[in-house]
Amino acid sequence: MVYPLTGRAVHIAKAGGPEVLTLGSDAPKSPAADEVLIKVAYAGVNRPDALQRAGLYDPPKGASPIPGLECAGEIVSVGQGVTQWKKGDKVCALLPGGGYADYAVTPAAHCLPVPYPMTLKQAACLPETFFTVWSNVFMRGGLQAGERFLVHGGSSGIGTTAIQLAKAFGARVFATAGTDEKCAACTDLGAEAAFNYRDSDFVEQMRAVGGADLILDMVGGDYIPRNLKALADDGRLVQIAFLQGPKVAVNFVQLMTRRLTMTGSTLRPQSDLAKARIADALHAQVWPLLNAGRIAPVMDQEFALEDVAAAHARMESSAHIGKIVLRVNG
Repeated sequence: MVYPLTGRAVHIAKAGGPEVLTLGSDAPKSPAADEVLIKVAYAGVNRPDALQRAGLYDPPKGASPIPGLECAGEIVSVGQGVTQWKKGDKVCALLPGGGYADYAVTPAAHCLPVPYPMTLKQAACLPETFFTVWSNVFMRGGLQAGERFLVHGGSSGIGTTAIQLAKAFGARVFATAGTDEKCAACTDLGAEAAFNYRDSDFVEQMRAVGGADLILDMVGGDYIPRNLKALADDGRLVQIAFLQGPKVAVNFVQLMTRRLTMTGSTLRPQSDLAKARIADALHAQVWPLLNAGRIAPVMDQEFALEDVAAAHARMESSAHIGKIVLRVNG
């Protein structure tokens, strides 16, 4: 194809708040071998984007400095060796970066078909959260049917996804959230109970039902020792972020005596092969649920690309329930 000389793109002028995000231009590159070029219709907004904007989460080597880790749109060009996709295919994709732009390049193996009943706006909300939840809750955390699963931040994009997937695969699901409205949203999605952390102690609540077999946490800080207390014997704690900080004093004797497991991961720095394996697992085990309408992303609010600062402010206010998206060419 003939590439446009420039496309719109969001740039980070300097490390700081949402106001440092500026709309400018970027020359889209042609896809290398095993890559595809996507004309972005919608891009998801995620916490790692805000961390990158604040100067706290640098892109991996070789990744675009433009924020944006997921999108949905139309493939406009394929690189050498790409056989599973062709020009004109509608996909949603996990990106190494660059989603806040008219065009984004990503490995072909990190793309997934848009589930049949979904719009591109809905599909743009799938990759980052579904890759994160599947890899941490099921692949790393080993959640099994019948186990008690607790997710913190249950009304977030990660939380709403985790509740639905854990419920769909037969777990007993519990969640924490910061308002009664958010707790109600969690139970509406399938949580057995949701605890308002402002007036309820999730440790006591979980211990009352036998303790959590698995906890997914993105809060960190003083939640870490509390999570360990909330676990059942042989329980697992999976850490994916530290909104309240990564350093805390922990009594490791309880890990030994109660046979607890602490683990965690970040998605963006993982190898292309590791992400491709997650994509394959999602396509085989989760996409049928999406195609059947049994699960779906929870949508909060849509912003135009030029209103990206307002989208980041909305996310950092923690007032949202579910996913925030940018309309790029939708």
